[in-house]
Amino acid sequence: MPAEFIDTNILVYAYDRTAGIKFDRARALMESLWDRGEGVLSTQVLQEFYVAVTSKIPQPLGHRKAREIVSDLGTWTATVLEVSDILKASELSERYRMSFWDGLILAAARKKEAKTLWSEDFSHGQDYDGVKVRNPFTP
Repeated sequence: MPAEFIDTNILVYAYDRTAGIKFDRARALMESLWDRGEGVLSTQVLQEFYVAVTSKIPQPLGHRKAREIVSDLGTWTATVLEVSDILKASELSERYRMSFWDGLILAAARKKEAKTLWSEDFSHGQDYDGVKVRNPFTP
């Protein structure tokens, strides 16, 4: 089954009702991945999501609601990173000249053999050794 990895920013937009068209597109993508069972994320994404939706969006979610969402998303395939993955992330961040945190996202996507990485932070269309970035907000 093909896996599609979701970066934190897309996940946050899917729950930020103030995000306009980004909310609509992110929500539709999340629902599609949910229905197809192809969504993959990481514990890093879930952690970043919780912080963002409870404190960084214009209309923060309550902590209980955010925990419910994290629990629901926990039914997706979640990548748990090990020391070897952290080392790989540092190599990826150096190789591709990206932040270490983005290297962790890429390492997590590669670990689960995701063919697509949905993100607004990576370059749309970029292929990282078989993981292609797609930005759902790019026309």
